[in-house]
Amino acid sequence: MASAAPALAVVAVAVAVLAAAASAAVTYDRKAVVVNGQRRILLSGSIHYPRSVPEMWPDLIQKAKDGGLDVVQTYVFWNGHEPSPGQYYFEGRYDLVHFIKLVKQAGLYVHLRIGPYVCAEWNFGGFPVWLKYVPGISFRTDNEPFKAEMQKFTTKIVDMMKSEGLFEWQGGPIILSQIENEFGPLEWDQGEPAKAYASWAANMAVALNTGVPWVMCKEDDAPDPIINTCNGFYCDWFTPNKPHKPTMWTEAWTAWYTGFGIPVPHRPVEDLAYGVAKFIQKGGSFVNYYMYHGGTNFGRTAGGPFIATSYDYDAPIDEYGLLREPKWGHLKELHKAIKLCEPALVAGDPIVTSLGNAQQSSVFRSSAGACAAFLENKDKVSYARVAFNGMHYDLPPWSISILPDCKTTVFNTAKVGSQISQMKMEWAGGFTWQSYNEEINSLGGESFSTVGLLEQINVTRDNTDYLWYTTSVDVAQDEQFLHNGKNPMLTVMSAGHALHIFINGQLTGTVYGNVENPKLTYSGNVKLWAGSNTISCLSIAVGLPNVGEHFETWNAGILGPVTLDGLNEGRRDLTWQKWTYQVGLKGEALSLHSLSGSSSVEWGEPMQKQPLTWYKAFFNAPDGDEPLALDMSSMGKGQIWINGQGIGRYWPGYKASGTCGSCDYRGEYDEKKCQTNCGDSSQRWYHVPRSWLNPTGNLLVIFEEWGGDPTGISMVKRTTGSICADVSEWQPSMKNWRTKDYEKAKIHLQCDHGRKISDIKFASFGTPQGSCGSYSEGGCHAHKSYDIFWKNCIGQERCGVSVVPDVFGGDPCPGTMKRAVVEAICG
Repeated sequence: MASAAPALAVVAVAVAVLAAAASAAVTYDRKAVVVNGQRRILLSGSIHYPRSVPEMWPDLIQKAKDGGLDVVQTYVFWNGHEPSPGQYYFEGRYDLVHFIKLVKQAGLYVHLRIGPYVCAEWNFGGFPVWLKYVPGISFRTDNEPFKAEMQKFTTKIVDMMKSEGLFEWQGGPIILSQIENEFGPLEWDQGEPAKAYASWAANMAVALNTGVPWVMCKEDDAPDPIINTCNGFYCDWFTPNKPHKPTMWTEAWTAWYTGFGIPVPHRPVEDLAYGVAKFIQKGGSFVNYYMYHGGTNFGRTAGGPFIATSYDYDAPIDEYGLLREPKWGHLKELHKAIKLCEPALVAGDPIVTSLGNAQQSSVFRSSAGACAAFLENKDKVSYARVAFNGMHYDLPPWSISILPDCKTTVFNTAKVGSQISQMKMEWAGGFTWQSYNEEINSLGGESFSTVGLLEQINVTRDNTDYLWYTTSVDVAQDEQFLHNGKNPMLTVMSAGHALHIFINGQLTGTVYGNVENPKLTYSGNVKLWAGSNTISCLSIAVGLPNVGEHFETWNAGILGPVTLDGLNEGRRDLTWQKWTYQVGLKGEALSLHSLSGSSSVEWGEPMQKQPLTWYKAFFNAPDGDEPLALDMSSMGKGQIWINGQGIGRYWPGYKASGTCGSCDYRGEYDEKKCQTNCGDSSQRWYHVPRSWLNPTGNLLVIFEEWGGDPTGISMVKRTTGSICADVSEWQPSMKNWRTKDYEKAKIHLQCDHGRKISDIKFASFGTPQGSCGSYSEGGCHAHKSYDIFWKNCIGQERCGVSVVPDVFGGDPCPGTMKRAVVEAICG
């Protein structure tokens, strides 16, 4: 009988595991996602693992937790994980399992958006380029070759998560998964095959038995049991397609992406907080910030075309991993306020009552006696005073006040009490350069010739941004233009995205498309000589499209026609003559970006303003732990590598055109509302992860296409310059919740990276004007405004000052609502 005991033990363990799985199951009802039998209000943030480096992950995840989040949401990036068919990669920045385990260690959940189409301003929307060349394939429709590949990859990821024990019922952190991505609008256009595909995708996902709910975003007809969810700047209008499903917002856009040639978008936190509070007050129970940390499109991962290397997204954690204040801090306070309301929020539906023309209350109650109220003022201009539960409440325009006990205001979306940090880029060293000229007509062993023009991606398979198109033109001695000086006109039509024209080795013209339209036409008079002339066109891709109807069929490169006008014969069509093709640059073939490759050629003195030039420099890592970037403002367009790793494409020469003006949080936000950088580079600074550096002897390689001045390139440290605060008397805060006392508003200041407050640049208690960096005294000002800040803050890493008249030497203007404003310097 001895042998039976272990068998019984195994059975007992198995039963215990199953029981645990049943009790720990993640389900949902009409109110919320249910985890371990509890309805939960879940606050989530998108952090995409390949857009930072593993050394940054623990800190990013901790900052998400400190900011009041419950969940980290990420896409899974198919082209990063399966770079060629059946060859998988899960290391370095693509170590998905390590990332998810770090989230679990921090005590947070994961929403895993497997897609595997992700959009995400990511190259080719996350699809591997080889997928386009599977025989008979058609993307995202009822197509067997596509469905087979999609199912294979989705199954691979789900099996990997199961084998690592990462689903919630296994004791892991994954509580939700997503299949497909924003397919609804395409389904609407494409009809039956698209409907059949969406239904297949849903059933395929459910059959994988993940033990957690699946969602589909922007998919109104998501079949049961899949939850359809909302993406947008606001989602308070949204209702799921069945009454038994919870109301979920998978992408609350914290701003918008940056593109080369367009201004940089920003979204005021007052409006973002208002959008989230509106969604919660309507009965929403899951909100995810897209992005919470945007990060960097390293190497050639940016999509587009024309998506910038920075994917900062004006997110609460900036591209470099530093807190963006006041955005991060104000949202943290919002999350605390929402969590105080959770018992009432999950219990039932709100009772909505009008409090005025544009004012209303939404009240939630639980049977256990919990009560939470949201007081909204939709007016875009004016304050409103409303009566609620026998008390009066002042509501700023376009705002919501949160009262977790239906009495005490602990938070208002428009009243920002958090510190404002003004970041600066501090010079940390220059470089000594050497250069190597890319050869313009060098045809390697890989070059080939054919009649007519070929589509670029079909030739390069996206292994490089660059493809040379070269042809020759014979000019007879008797051509009139040789004698009258009227040079012929060359016209080259291209599907995109950028183009350099060389005539007999000389750069003759450059042209490029834009975010709205990648197509371009070069038209210019060209200098030809009698005899044979070489026309070399370097066609350049700037990220493959990631969104749009059948974007996988979109073309790049010179598709023609190519014509020469102004010859004796009139127009000569060059489209169908013999063209020679060379994939990539000679410098790429030599791996000049790597240590071994860069030492295989002779480098010379740096040439300035020289197109198609490689530059290299060696440097030591700057001291300290501040994040680093390269200031590329003196350069045109190209790519950067450090120690062989791709920092990304740079393009400071592309100036942003658009409308930049003042920014008011009040009223509906869209991506063109609060823009900066008009007339300036869309992106000047390029993030250099510290973990890519050695203490000494780092290799920096740059390939410049246009011709720039490398002596203007510098390494910079990103640090906090000024820190400001602007807090009014009676500012609502969480402290009110414990004390039920409104009088103790407080200013909090904090420097980062161990720096200390070295100076008080401005301070005023009264009615100051202006904004951080440009404050001035108003008509009312307490003359001892500076004293308390000098006393409490100088030499400190952090400090606090109460906003009450006594602290500032008395009330400078009784009967007026006052604010305390300060700007301090972190030294």
